[in-house]
Amino acid sequence: MTPATRKEVLGLYRKVLQIAKNWQSASGQTEETMREKDYIRNEARTLFRKNKNVTDPKLIKQCIEECEARIEIGLHYNIPYPRPIHLPPMGLAHKQGRTLRHQEKLRKISKPIYLKSHDEVS
Repeated sequence: MTPATRKEVLGLYRKVLQIAKNWQSASGQTEETMREKDYIRNEARTLFRKNKNVTDPKLIKQCIEECEARIEIGLHYNIPYPRPIHLPPMGLAHKQGRTLRHQEKLRKISKPIYLKSHDEVS
C-alpha cells in the first residue's frame, strides 16, 4: 500500500469514527442512538480489520469506494445500516432455461458497491 493510499484509508477510518461520535438517530431516542453508534463503530472496526492485509490496488480502491458510498448514503438517509436491494427471486434471468448458477452470477453483478462486504460480515 502506498503512503498516499494508507493516508486515505486512515482518514476514512477517522471520518467514520467521528461520524459515530456525533451520530444522532432519526427518532432522537437515546437508546437507539447508542445502538446505532455502536453499530457504526463495530462495523467499521470489523471491515477495516478484515481488509487490513489487502495488497491489490484495485481491491483497495474498491474498498475505499464502498466506504465512501456507505458514508454518503448513511448521512443522506440518516440510517447507519446498509440499504438493501430488492430483487424478486429469478427476476434477472430470462425464462428460457437459465440456470440458477447464472441467476446467482447476475445477482452478484447487480449488487451495489455499498453492499459488497455486507454479506461477508453479517
